[in-house]
Amino acid sequence: MKSISRILTTAALSVALGTTALTAFAETPPNMLVIANRIDDITTLDPAESFEFAGSDVIRNVYGKLVNFDPMNLDAGYGPDLAESWEVSEDGKSITFTMREGVTFHSGNPVTAQDAEFSLRRAVILNKTPAFILTQFGFTPENVEETIVADGNTLTITTDKKYATSFVLNCLTATIGGIVDMKTVMENEVDGDMGNEWLKTNSAGSGAYKVQSWKANEAVTLTSNPDFYLGAPAMERVVVRHVQESATQRLMLERGDIDVARNLNPEDVKGIMGVEGITVDDELRGRLMYVALGQKHPELSKPEVRQAFKYLIDYEGMEGSFLNGQYTIHQNFLPRTYLGAVDNNPFTYDPEKAKELLAAAGVPEGMEIEVGVREAQERIEIAQSLQNSLAAAGIKMNITVGTAKQILARYRARELDVYLGAWGPDYPDPHTNAGTFAYNPDNSDEAGATGLLAWRNSWDTGGLTEMTAAAVVEGDRDKREKMYHEIQAKFQETSPFAVMFQKIEQTGRAENVQNLNLGGAITAVSYWPVTK
Repeated sequence: MKSISRILTTAALSVALGTTALTAFAETPPNMLVIANRIDDITTLDPAESFEFAGSDVIRNVYGKLVNFDPMNLDAGYGPDLAESWEVSEDGKSITFTMREGVTFHSGNPVTAQDAEFSLRRAVILNKTPAFILTQFGFTPENVEETIVADGNTLTITTDKKYATSFVLNCLTATIGGIVDMKTVMENEVDGDMGNEWLKTNSAGSGAYKVQSWKANEAVTLTSNPDFYLGAPAMERVVVRHVQESATQRLMLERGDIDVARNLNPEDVKGIMGVEGITVDDELRGRLMYVALGQKHPELSKPEVRQAFKYLIDYEGMEGSFLNGQYTIHQNFLPRTYLGAVDNNPFTYDPEKAKELLAAAGVPEGMEIEVGVREAQERIEIAQSLQNSLAAAGIKMNITVGTAKQILARYRARELDVYLGAWGPDYPDPHTNAGTFAYNPDNSDEAGATGLLAWRNSWDTGGLTEMTAAAVVEGDRDKREKMYHEIQAKFQETSPFAVMFQKIEQTGRAENVQNLNLGGAITAVSYWPVTK
């Protein structure tokens, strides 16, 4: 019998199955946006710590950044936000930002260069999972007083060497670039935590919305900021409800209980096609679905086994059935639309080739391994497909299903044999994925580099770390693009990652909801332009 174990608690399971969502609700008010989404991956709302999909959606709407994206024109790239302009030094190592005047935090405190200094220094000092996005520029807790410096209405950051300015600015658009209200945060500091515990469930931003409440695995409620410098949002309230099941999301959308359903499977998408008052949006996202083999496992660490797994995935079968219309085959770590992205997909389902590789590696018949997967319908179905195809090669894979928080905690602790999950870019530069899939300068357990997927997998990258480090400082765009082509080619052949699919998000939306932008490949969702 195929094995699937679950580590959900009874309470969490009832929420995951959408039982709490079956209560009837009145049609949503004209000044309120209600979204059904899987938000069980939220572990914190502190921008210095948050590193999950649903958490970044919240923070995107709560915190301003030095530079940011215009949700109505993402193709324009980053632009001014809390900084109205910037200048680069002659040596290319320092960027000086001039802050926008007249902007206030939700508390009423003015947004200053000192707040920006505090926020970026704080992120480096706390050194939470996403800190590498900043520390890759040479910022350390010991040097931030010299490398991140406010002076009047300006903030200057000085990197350890010259990088492409676009790369530095793209990184500052990441969640960790959120500027917090220093006074409010430090008023809530406990035992030197710089307000980290308080910010897990509260907010101190200047964005279009502030956090009213967050109940784990239930809902996030945001209220509008009428003093938002770009104008008061039309939606005075945004409620994102955790609804696990696609069928439940569809039912709620058809009844008018929600405005947007973000996790519909192909069957339910088909079911709402043509329903009066409902439309379906298709948007290519940057999110990738992948399988990762833990390199502490004595068999999974063999090169032949790593390759064999890539031939034991039924890519076309899944794309053509339960993933139809929602994922497209993509076997490279850079999503389509990114600089350096390539479309070659060399792996197909070939169990005979996989068996030859496994035999060459001396893998014992009946090897048993565990895969961890989040409680999400399509991910469980992918795991089951993989379970079946591995069985054809004599490998027994047991599936452990849990909440995103539970499974991610084990993955980040290097405890899983196999992890099946998704990865989305943090900023629109190729290093956002190259720097985590193919970069791991210190593979020791003590390094604790949980933000790097290569580290989570205990993989020393076999030279790709050096290639990635070289690509990120290359100033010639064409040369840099070619370097990422070379990195991905080697990655495909040697890595313990099997990148499988790129996400096409199919969103069910009430037709009266306008200007909802999910952020394309950069995966940044904006609520403030929405109207009804």
